[in-house]
Amino acid sequence: MMKYVLIIVLASFSITSCKTKPEELPKKPNLLIVLSDQHSYDMVGAYGNKQILTPNLDQLANEGLLLKNSFSNQPVCTPFRGMLMSGMQPLKNGAFINDAPLLPNKSKLLGQILKEKGYQTAYIGKWHLLGGERDRPIPKGDLRYGFDYLLTDNCHVDFRPGQAFFWNDKNEKEFFKEWEVYGQTKQALDYLDNIDKSKPFALIVSLHPPHDWGKFMGEDGKMHYRYDTIDELMDLYDRDAIKLRPGLESTPDRKRMYHGYMAMVSGVDKAFGMLMDKLKEIGVEQNTLTMFSADHGDMLESHNAILPKQYPHDYSNRIPLIIKYPKKIKKGMTSDVMFGALDIMPTLLGFLDIESNQKYDGKNLSNALLTNKVIAQDYVPLWLYKRGVANNNNWRGVVTKDYTFSMGKGVDSIALTNVLFDRKKDPYQLNNLYHNPKYKEIRKKLEKLTYSWMGLYNDKFYGVDDFLRIQPKETWMNNYTQSPYELFQKESEK
Repeated sequence: MMKYVLIIVLASFSITSCKTKPEELPKKPNLLIVLSDQHSYDMVGAYGNKQILTPNLDQLANEGLLLKNSFSNQPVCTPFRGMLMSGMQPLKNGAFINDAPLLPNKSKLLGQILKEKGYQTAYIGKWHLLGGERDRPIPKGDLRYGFDYLLTDNCHVDFRPGQAFFWNDKNEKEFFKEWEVYGQTKQALDYLDNIDKSKPFALIVSLHPPHDWGKFMGEDGKMHYRYDTIDELMDLYDRDAIKLRPGLESTPDRKRMYHGYMAMVSGVDKAFGMLMDKLKEIGVEQNTLTMFSADHGDMLESHNAILPKQYPHDYSNRIPLIIKYPKKIKKGMTSDVMFGALDIMPTLLGFLDIESNQKYDGKNLSNALLTNKVIAQDYVPLWLYKRGVANNNNWRGVVTKDYTFSMGKGVDSIALTNVLFDRKKDPYQLNNLYHNPKYKEIRKKLEKLTYSWMGLYNDKFYGVDDFLRIQPKETWMNNYTQSPYELFQKESEK
C-alpha cells in the first residue's frame, strides 16, 4: 500500500513542478555595454593613473574584472565596432575602414543573436557603420544589425550643447541642449525606465568623447588636436599641475590638450555612474553583465605621432576593458589573459551562456578570464588597413605578453610603423628595438607569427588601394555583398 502512496505523491509533485509560472523561471541576464571613443587604457584610475578622476570606473573595477592586456586589433573606430558586433576579422565582415558597413548575411551579429534569444535590443550614441556621407540617419531594417531601438548621429564630433544632435524616429535632427554625453546618457536612462521588465535587455551606449573634435593653432605655431568640454568638467583639473606621459616634452599646448582630454574622460565617468545608479534603482544590477571599454586609444602626441590613433603602440591600441557580472565574477578580479576586440562578442555570449552555433575569428575566453588562464591565448594580432602605402601607413603585427611588434609595408622609413618593444623592461615603449641586432631572432620569430595569422585571412599585406582596384568605392561603401577576403581569394586563384 505504501508503494502506491509514494507513486501518487511523486506524480503529484511532478505535475505541480510542470505548472511553474513563467515569471517564476530564472530570468536571462541583461547586458549593458558602455563605450567611449579614443579612450586610452592609461586614462582610467584603476589602470594606475593617479591624476585622472574616474571614481565610477574605478568602482566598476573594484566590483568586477579588470583586463590588463586588452587590445583593439585594428585601432580605428569602424573596424572596432565591426569586430564587436560580429566577432569576425574586418577582411571577412567588411568593416575594414571607417564608414564601411558590415556585410549582410555573412554571420549572425550580436544584436541579431540577442534579439532571437528574446532580448530587447537598443543602441544609443556613436554608430559609424554606414557608408557614404556621415550626415544621414540609419534606415530601419537590416542596417541596424538587430537593434530595435536606435538613437544616433552616426558620426559627428561637435559635442557642444546646441550643436550635438541625433536622428529621431522621424529621421529628423534633434539637437541636445546639453553636452552630448549627458544628453545621450539621459536617453539611455529613459530607455531603461521604460523597458518591458518581463524580458531581458541588451543596451549599448556608445559615447564619442574623449575623441578630439578638430584642431587649433598652438602657441608654438603648430597645429594640435583639440580637446575641451564644458566648464564644470574643465574646472576639475588644474592645467599647470597636469603631468604628461613619460618621454613627452611638456609644453603649454600639450597641457591644454591633456586638460581637455582628461576633463572629457571625467565626464564619461560621471555618465557611466548615472547608468550604474539606474541599474540599482530598477533592481537589475545583480542580473546585469556590464562591460566598459573603448574602440582604441589616443597617442596624445606621444612618440611624436601625427595622428591620435592607427599605430601599433599601446597608447593607440591598448584599451580599458572592465566587466562586472555578480553572478559569475568575484569582486576585484584582474586578468593577464591576452585579449582582443575579436574576442569580445564570443566572450560576452559565453558569460551569458548563449550558444550561437557559429564560428568566430575571436575566442570565447570567459572561462580563461575567470581563472586567469594566461595560456588560453599566446598573442593578439594587430593590423591597419589604410589607403595608400607611402610612409608605411599599412602595417601588421602582434602583441604578446613580452613584446609588441609591427612591420610596415615597403621601405622602412617610419619608426612609428616598424617597432619592437620589450613590454616588461620598457612599459612606456620608449626604446624601439626593431633594428637592434641583439633582438634579430626575436624579431624574426614575431614576424613569422604575424605572417601566420595573415595567412588565415588571405592577407598579402593588402591595403585599401588594393580593394579599390578590385571593386569601386561606391560599391563597398553602400551596397556590396562580397568581403575583401573573398575578392582577394578569387584574385589569388586566377
